[in-house]
Amino acid sequence: MKSQFKLVKVKGKEILPYIEALSKLRIEIFKEFPYLYIGDMEYEKKYLNTYSTCPESFAALVLDNEQVVGATTAIPLKFETEECQKPFIDNSMNINEIFYLGESVLLQSHRGLGIYKTFFEARETAACEYGCKITTFCAVERPWDHPRRPKDYVPLDEVWQHFGYQKISHLNTYYEWKEIDEETQSPKKMVFWLKTQL
Repeated sequence: MKSQFKLVKVKGKEILPYIEALSKLRIEIFKEFPYLYIGDMEYEKKYLNTYSTCPESFAALVLDNEQVVGATTAIPLKFETEECQKPFIDNSMNINEIFYLGESVLLQSHRGLGIYKTFFEARETAACEYGCKITTFCAVERPWDHPRRPKDYVPLDEVWQHFGYQKISHLNTYYEWKEIDEETQSPKKMVFWLKTQL
């Protein structure tokens, strides 16, 4: 079947019809290294409902023949969790000026087509429209010798730097999830990347 891509942008409760598909996509993608996440549909739906209850949240979804094959989300930091806000508050940064970029997830079959760049542009536009001066996201820290690190794995650091983001090592937090080979959840260190919007 021929691919027919389209980008659907939604805000707030407009994300509701896509929560089930987006939850499944997040679980599939985050099972890959470096997250190694063993997904939980109930948790995913609860997490994504945060976006549906915030009128200023943003999501862009890639549909291929009406199937969700990719998505990206963003939300003003003041609506995010305490774990997400705390590093900025502790460093005397105004969370009202910061837009948090959530996940960008895309099936492997649809990578390398420029969609990732479109995701960044769409979220940064949403941030500017909201009036935020800074965009940020966080990424998990994994050691280079991690036993599940694929031989051909290439971190996205250079890509993020190309998009204008800088890693801020002292801005970090911890999230808990159950990963492959774990029997229970454990905390994972997450480091933030920042970009000042002009």
